Amino acid sequence: MKTLLRWLLSMAALCALLMIGPVWILASNQVVTDGHWSTLDRSSAGIAPDPVSNAEAVIQVYSARAYSWRGAFGEHIWIATKQANADSYRLHQVLSWRRPTVVSSIDTPDRSWFGNPPTLLADYRGDLATQMIPQIEAAAANYPQADLYRVWPGPNSNSFIAWVIREVPGFEVALPVTAIGKDYIFNGVFAPAPSGTGYQLSLGGVAGIMLAREEGIEVNLLGLSFGIDVMHPALKLPGVGRLGMPIREPGH
Repeated sequence: MKTLLRWLLSMAALCALLMIGPVWILASNQVVTDGHWSTLDRSSAGIAPDPVSNAEAVIQVYSARAYSWRGAFGEHIWIATKQANADSYRLHQVLSWRRPTVVSSIDTPDRSWFGNPPTLLADYRGDLATQMIPQIEAAAANYPQADLYRVWPGPNSNSFIAWVIREVPGFEVALPVTAIGKDYIFNGVFAPAPSGTGYQLSLGGVAGIMLAREEGIEVNLLGLSFGIDVMHPALKLPGVGRLGMPIREPGH
């Protein structure tokens, strides 16, 4: 009985520690939690190159805090692509309210996610982008869980992004520690890190570890991750995200 009690107390203490970051994000009003989704900001952040004046092919990956209180825990990530000489961008993402969940549609690439501004994670242009865009489209079309969405521990919108990244050679993106669901591995427990610079072990997205040059060391417990980046010194905390030097933005 004492052993069981110690185990329960240890688990309660662990859960409390993991929740400190998300609670602080909520308490400090760093995410938009009020207002109907239809009234929240969805305007362009002015990051993406104008497709009319920029003829080259473009691939960009964006991240923004998730909608409402979920933003205290994690982020939503999407991929924007533009073929050479195209006059618009196509966004590839998973939306929880759609079936199938995968949506590839013409849209504004760098718009806010329901009140939360986007951050650019990766930027590929030119010949390499031209080569990868058809592969990204094929990977999105072949996503194995298009009819299933689970906020926790996955598969969710970030599981989809990690899947596409791993399916496309040369497409390397270090996803933020707050991208809950990125550690959900399909058909196994072992996979390359999304950055392509290391590997990760994950048990259904609930527990695991990642060792990679770009991501550093990340430990996933109960779907929330924390760790340390050695190459670009920083702490990585649940809810809070990255504290330290910014990570290198991949692209060519």
